[in-house]
Amino acid sequence: MSSILGIFLHAVGGFAAGSFYIPFKRVRDWAWESAWLVNGVAAWILVPLVVALLTVPGTFEVLKEALAAERSAAGYTFLFGLLWGVGGLTFGLSLRYLGVALGTTVALGCCAAFGTLVPPIIEGTLAEKFASTSGLVVLAGLLICFAGIAVGGYAGLLRERGATADKQDGEEERDTRKGVLVAVVSGLLSACFAFGLASGAPIAELAVARQTAPLFQSSPVLVILLWGGFLTNVVYCLYRNGVNKTFGDYGNSSTPLVSNYLWAGLAGMTWYFQFMFYGMGSTFLGPAYDFASWSIHMAFIIFFGNAWGLYFDEWAGVSRGTKRVLYTSLALLLVSVILIGAGS
Repeated sequence: MSSILGIFLHAVGGFAAGSFYIPFKRVRDWAWESAWLVNGVAAWILVPLVVALLTVPGTFEVLKEALAAERSAAGYTFLFGLLWGVGGLTFGLSLRYLGVALGTTVALGCCAAFGTLVPPIIEGTLAEKFASTSGLVVLAGLLICFAGIAVGGYAGLLRERGATADKQDGEEERDTRKGVLVAVVSGLLSACFAFGLASGAPIAELAVARQTAPLFQSSPVLVILLWGGFLTNVVYCLYRNGVNKTFGDYGNSSTPLVSNYLWAGLAGMTWYFQFMFYGMGSTFLGPAYDFASWSIHMAFIIFFGNAWGLYFDEWAGVSRGTKRVLYTSLALLLVSVILIGAGS
């Protein structure tokens, strides 16, 4: 039951992550950087702090103690958040250039492989984790997960080759070569989020010592981690505002100002929920294989991202064969989640 609950929470987080970009489709007459910055304020500053205040007794005392007594842990957490922020920024660009389906698959495919395997490799525990029968089941699930990601990426490339000439909304910005490069960089750097959570373990212990429920022990870690992510993104977005002369977007009354703030803020809130539910889900899979949580999380994001791609007709005009490749990818991802959960 513990594994089932953990997988369910990862599914909720994956749905949030696979859906966060949808509200951006309702933002009108704003430059991309303006909408992304408003999204970032909600996702990386406001919502994490509100959630921490609601779930961690003495939130500010925990944060002060972390910055004073656990400087090393807080510093590494912030640093990995900084690097992850570049990954998150380029992830938004990859969706812009590739669309939700292909952009999600390529970026998160790299992210899944890197974020899952590198931590146990660095710790020297990879062979140990796969030495038992349960470990072999988890390994089989990981390999099937990576296969599903690769098949999904291939389906996306087939879509690019065989899609109709009719442009969908926003496709005038599609650039497959640039998008794939950006998505790979995004995937590698986005995996730093997993490293940031691991580095923040002493901060989570401080929260638990103050009677925080273990389910929410990651809340103060996320606050510090996302500070780093916000710094990266705010610098880039303000730079883009300056270059493109789009600072006026934030107060331009000729645009649907209130609506834009609400939709961009909703995107940010949805973005944050993926991390909250990821932290909750990983607590239920057991310490031996909690590293596999990252692959489960990525698999659900890719699954729901592609599902939204189908809903928004990103696969309109492609052959039945291409869609069969996509469905094969989604089936492999579901099988991988079942195996990783059972092994854990």
